[in-house]
Amino acid sequence: MSLSEKPLHIGVIMDGNGRWAKNRGQIRSVGHREGLNAAKTVVKAAADLGVSYLSLYVFSTENWKRTQDEISFLMVLIKNYLKKEYQFYKDNSIRVVHSGDISGLPKDIQNEINIVKEQTADFKGLTVNLLINYGGRDEIVRGINRFTSENPGISITEESLYHSLDNPTVPPVDLLIRTGGEKRISNFLIWQTAYSELYFSDKLWPDWSGKDLEEALNAFKKRDRRYGGVKS
Repeated sequence: MSLSEKPLHIGVIMDGNGRWAKNRGQIRSVGHREGLNAAKTVVKAAADLGVSYLSLYVFSTENWKRTQDEISFLMVLIKNYLKKEYQFYKDNSIRVVHSGDISGLPKDIQNEINIVKEQTADFKGLTVNLLINYGGRDEIVRGINRFTSENPGISITEESLYHSLDNPTVPPVDLLIRTGGEKRISNFLIWQTAYSELYFSDKLWPDWSGKDLEEALNAFKKRDRRYGGVKS
């Protein structure tokens, strides 16, 4: 696949962990653990395929509505993953960045996010953007507030707003993948997905593999992207 046929930035809404566990008579935490394994597999596949940016919807601002037990388990899972996977990032030259309201996370999670960002800042391969305590509308509001506080009296533009978002060096999403059979974007990178190609998979996230990512890339290759214009 040539660079012109490959999406620069892929976003993934990793849906179906709970249903995967329920289908097997297991508790939801088992599905979340298997979903984490699938995420690592897909990250490795994306790195091997030469993808430049991969955004993963790990924990949304709406996920706080879940039970306290599930939230606590997810926070521990996120913390342990961030803490234990440095060698994986190093071996694959993966840079990790974060999108979301970090101030709303427990202090130990904030620390682990900052540590992994610092440890991987100089890696030149795939950039993995972890969306933790993230909501698209929330990011836009925070971006506007950030801009107006730093630039009083100056009108905001599309360009200046993008540069006030959480990761202005990460380009817009070319391909948005959602697993688990649902067909909505669920407040995921709203600004950055304005012209994304959408790819929906019925397969539950824990069952995803590198082959599934390749199938999504092959589907993307067949899309005709005009960005509102007309090709002659």
